[in-house]
Amino acid sequence: MTPDYVELQVTTNFTFLEGASHAEELAARAAELGHPAIAFTDRNTLAGVVHGHLGAKAAGIRAITGARLDFADGTPSFLCLPTDRAAYGRLSRLLTMGKRRGEKAECHLYGADLTAPEGIFARGAGQILIAIPPDGPDEYFSNDLNWIHGELESETYLAASHLYRGDDTRRLARLARIADTCATPLVATNDVRFHGPERRALADVVTCIREHCTVDTAGKRLAANAERHLKPADEMVRLFRDWPEAVARTAEIASKCRFSLEELRYEYPSEPVSGGRTPDAELARLAWRGAVGRYPPDEYPDGIPDKVRAQIEHELALIAELRYAPYFLTVHDIVRFARARGILCQGRGSAANSAVCYCIGITAVDPARLDLLFERFISAERNEPPDIDVDFEHERREEVIQYIYARYGRERAGLAATVISYRSRSALREVGKALGLTEDTVAALSGQIWGWSNDGVPDEVVRSLGLDPRDTRLGLALRLARELIGFPRHLSQHVGGFVITKGRLDELVPIENAAMADRTVIEWDKDDLDALGILKIDVLALGMLTCVRKAFDLMEAHYDRRLELATIPAEDPAVYDMLCEADSLGVFQVESRAQMAFLPRMKPRNFYDLVIEVAIVRPGPIQGDMVHPYIRRRNGEETVEFPSQELEDVLGKTLGVPLFQEQAMQIAIVAAGFTPGESDQLRRAMATFRKTGTIHTFERRMIEGMAARGYNPAFAERCFRQIEGFGEYGFPESHAASFALLVYVSAWIKRHYPDVFAAALLNSQPMGFYAPAQIVRDAREHAVAVRGPDVNASQWDNTLEFIPHPPSRRACSPPQDEAPHEPPHALRLGFRQVKGLKEDAARAIADARPAGGYASVEDVWRRARVDTATLVTLAEADG
Repeated sequence: MTPDYVELQVTTNFTFLEGASHAEELAARAAELGHPAIAFTDRNTLAGVVHGHLGAKAAGIRAITGARLDFADGTPSFLCLPTDRAAYGRLSRLLTMGKRRGEKAECHLYGADLTAPEGIFARGAGQILIAIPPDGPDEYFSNDLNWIHGELESETYLAASHLYRGDDTRRLARLARIADTCATPLVATNDVRFHGPERRALADVVTCIREHCTVDTAGKRLAANAERHLKPADEMVRLFRDWPEAVARTAEIASKCRFSLEELRYEYPSEPVSGGRTPDAELARLAWRGAVGRYPPDEYPDGIPDKVRAQIEHELALIAELRYAPYFLTVHDIVRFARARGILCQGRGSAANSAVCYCIGITAVDPARLDLLFERFISAERNEPPDIDVDFEHERREEVIQYIYARYGRERAGLAATVISYRSRSALREVGKALGLTEDTVAALSGQIWGWSNDGVPDEVVRSLGLDPRDTRLGLALRLARELIGFPRHLSQHVGGFVITKGRLDELVPIENAAMADRTVIEWDKDDLDALGILKIDVLALGMLTCVRKAFDLMEAHYDRRLELATIPAEDPAVYDMLCEADSLGVFQVESRAQMAFLPRMKPRNFYDLVIEVAIVRPGPIQGDMVHPYIRRRNGEETVEFPSQELEDVLGKTLGVPLFQEQAMQIAIVAAGFTPGESDQLRRAMATFRKTGTIHTFERRMIEGMAARGYNPAFAERCFRQIEGFGEYGFPESHAASFALLVYVSAWIKRHYPDVFAAALLNSQPMGFYAPAQIVRDAREHAVAVRGPDVNASQWDNTLEFIPHPPSRRACSPPQDEAPHEPPHALRLGFRQVKGLKEDAARAIADARPAGGYASVEDVWRRARVDTATLVTLAEADG
């Protein structure tokens, strides 16, 4: 009977440009071969272990989490396989130590780290170590192996691989003698780089990409054969027939490595709780106090509306049941810091469904206005952590990020990673270069690939370029490029997703330095975090918030009016009149040409119309043929009919057109018989369509499910096609609502304070679709007087200057039923609008300006101490 064999040395494609198979492919092949488990041991990283864990779980075998440790000082490399949770934490801390010493993507480990006083590899640390011998093991290697075994007192083994190079019997015998001498038993491995021999060609190509050479010049840098793949147990027994115990030990070692990523438990930080209260009591206190502020007695003499009160009580009870209060308090603490520093922020995404988030100041959208579903945000059935995204001013978000690092420490807080993967164009370019195709050929082929496509180049397109897809080398390049699509290329930092923990984050996942100064990043991306149930708070940047905050400051300084996002007068008809005329240059989300063309057709008259406006002019709804039916029905040109009462309940407010992710999920449940869990899988597929393209797997299930419930198959197919469109920028309703609030706020400011809006927009550049000259022209069209840059009047930023008006002239913001008229302030262009003028020189001119102004050019030069180039630049700008 053939003994069990477990491959303990496996390199996935998360050892970038070395491994040639996905972890999921390796796990599936191991299961096919009858292996009970598989170890994932990428070089100095745990970036791919979640993929391995999920792949093994899907294949019905066990994943062994580990890493190959390579050292910078000549210490032998070895595989490190933690046997328990504590040992895994020490391995993660060791990798963090090495990564924090180097630049991005580097890991500098030294032999001394193994016995450092930090105790990462202290005696009895629960690690199984498998030393990896060099090609020619000698007495120096034996001495190092003795040292590792003696100093660490961990279970230590010696790896042996069959290399198929003619001297394997002698070399393996030599390794067996070293193993006996050093008391480190021999263990069979195959040093796996890909799941099957058919991947050898791609392995050669990624080697050439890594080494910056072609397959024709690579020489011995390429593997001599295709044997670095998973093999069945009987083949490994045959190869190690003289050392059968080396094969048997693999299963013995695997049985000791019982640690699983399932054991990782995330705990929320506890710092935000004060006064000895429990997290639930603290959150309730903040929520009820905030509710009084949101619904003040002078506007609500009967107190907090009954509907709102009931919603808050319901949410607090569910939050307490699921123990999420510390998470809400952590986000509240971050928002509180931002507000204390005068940084404008707003929560968006599913958090806009929450009355508690509204009351404690995380969001500015009153959920009572939209009747959104809290369970879309938090659900006991889904049993997954909530996800709150908070937008901050783009110019000041770094202050918030550094506050998080300072408050929780680098060992407890880090940005999530983003895995940058090969797409069609980059894969074709890299493979073509590695295979020696001419630059013209590669450029012509890649030029046929649209955007972020994950599809290869069809043969008919290749022929249209005058190329023959049957050509051996060209055909190989096209095939290998398709295989490379989706391979990870490197790790980057997420746009703002923070992981913050109660304990040490570096014992959960390794942390490394980002390319940007003072940023640290964990090795897992948002999908990995979701799979393990780990909290992420998105600390995002939004240019319009910078603009709105600057507008609020100008409004307070020049009009003595202090407003906030939640206190802008609601449902102003004049604002909707302006939007219906497509007068929206600079207005958030509706300033594109497509939106300007759509606004007069949509004719928004209330806030929910803006929610739909934000969501509908997107590639997904357009490709899903949702736009024209909605407009026809809105204009009464088409009758709104529903095949069932269930679908009318779901689609009534969008006139029978599924515009939001929540509606797609509800259709799947009520019309196709999906379970809540299946509908959530559909949501995830919609959210990751551009990355993984899995939504098509639900097509048959949904169409057949709807047909079985009496729906016309053609109608069912049309529903699915519309839902499929969500793969291209489909919006959740709550996300659209948060953005719609900024549409309304920015439009309100533009309508009633065009001078303020123009100055704030110019001071927030670069952002949006329009150049400063277009913004200035638009301001003039709204009766704003514009004055050019002037050394005796301008600051770095654009400012407002009061214009004395005759008594007959009125204030800027007229009653709502009147047309706007000339504002009482002129827009003074700042030095930032002068092309080529450096900010430090401009500020020096403003700071040194005497009370009576500069008397001459020479006076500017002497007082501000600027160079002649600055003076020439100002003169050319007539400043």
